[in-house]
Amino acid sequence: MTNDVIALTPTMPDVWTVLAGLHAGGPDLGVATTADGAVIQLCAPGGRSLVSIEAPILVHTPGEVERLLGAQPVGIPAAPLWWTEARASTAIPKAESLAGSFAGRLTTVLGGATWPPEAAHTAVVPLSSDITALSAADDAVPAVDVLTHSTAVVISERPRVAMTAWLSDILSVCTEAERALHIVTPPHARLTLGTRTALTGAPNRWVVQDEECGYYDGLSGAVLRWIDGTFTPVRTDTGATAVASSFTQGAETGDRQLILSFSTRHAPNEQLVLGHALEAAWQALTGSPPAGWSTAEPVNLPWSTRQLTDLARHRAPRPTWLLAVGSPDRPAIATLRITRTKDGVEEEITFVTGYSSDENPPLHAIEPLAETLATRHDLTSMIASLRTARRDLTVPPQLEAPPIPVAFTLGPDSVSDIGLTHARRPPLNLHPVQLGPATSPGLHFPLSDGTDAQAWDSLQLLTRHLRAR
Repeated sequence: MTNDVIALTPTMPDVWTVLAGLHAGGPDLGVATTADGAVIQLCAPGGRSLVSIEAPILVHTPGEVERLLGAQPVGIPAAPLWWTEARASTAIPKAESLAGSFAGRLTTVLGGATWPPEAAHTAVVPLSSDITALSAADDAVPAVDVLTHSTAVVISERPRVAMTAWLSDILSVCTEAERALHIVTPPHARLTLGTRTALTGAPNRWVVQDEECGYYDGLSGAVLRWIDGTFTPVRTDTGATAVASSFTQGAETGDRQLILSFSTRHAPNEQLVLGHALEAAWQALTGSPPAGWSTAEPVNLPWSTRQLTDLARHRAPRPTWLLAVGSPDRPAIATLRITRTKDGVEEEITFVTGYSSDENPPLHAIEPLAETLATRHDLTSMIASLRTARRDLTVPPQLEAPPIPVAFTLGPDSVSDIGLTHARRPPLNLHPVQLGPATSPGLHFPLSDGTDAQAWDSLQLLTRHLRAR
């Protein structure tokens, strides 16, 4: 049994079907809503949340079920499909069965499939008196498994830990309350790029269960112990951080990832349409535009620069964080952060594509793309790098080699700020390529073929030279 159960249906769950699912625990359970009505809480009579149910999502993007669940459940409808997710409290034994009954009732009426298949049923789940007497926890965060003064702990048994709308909301609540978010998973779980990006840096952690050491940090390898209400790194006798042996035992597959990290800055006006820089990069490296975008996973909306621009404009001056994915045959995913600053509208983009050992990453496409971004899409700067990592773009709880820089690019405004003469004469054996017109050029610095780690030294010397102006 798992505490996460997903109903995948060909049609939208209507009000009566949802009500039938909510009666899985009998008529005595209460119902509450959070997140502006986007999350339904199935509660014990005392108010304690037993199951959190997210609003159904219409997923237009092909391949999202396989990307996030790792397998194709039998009977799943083709995209577009409706994704309805129920999450049970792990603190209450019968809550998992209650979530399974809710999902099973939806698919029984509407067709489709559940994940995991063995969790689904349609029986009424009788609740004992000790459960119905539970009262709502003080300062409760919906569906968090452990809550202390410093940390919110979420236990997940999913094969891919995705940045769902619920998890994104939990992260925001924790950030506002100055709490850490610790996600606990079994050792076979992997993170999506969206979740990996969100967990970067303390105090948030990915906590991996391990037979040998108990727990370790899936991103750093640090052995962890539960001390004073939070997971804390263990120190050796010399004061160094202890590292789990499981973290250093990753298998070499020969897979690689090509990573573009770049930023743009646009003058704000009513005609501005965002997302075109990412679209150009996607087209250059994969031969097609992004397949879909969303503010959370699963990525559910067909790709539309106009729609994402409208969302960013509606949210301004608050920043907007988005995800985009490609077609299933070419693994590609990106994160896009849009921010309104005093200098304009800025896009910060990380775009990653995956390749197997018998595929050649298109390094030849980077320089033409750099020129396109510099001359047509207000590029500020870009770093292209190559790393040994999984083709499917998921993050395992094991040591992965750092990326190796392939090229560095400056947009015209950045070159102007530094000074063209100074920028084009670094104290290295580098020969920058001029991009665009001589009156306002960008500069592209090839660094390596992605196999020489000394390229990091070249990049550091280059950036130090550029900042010295």
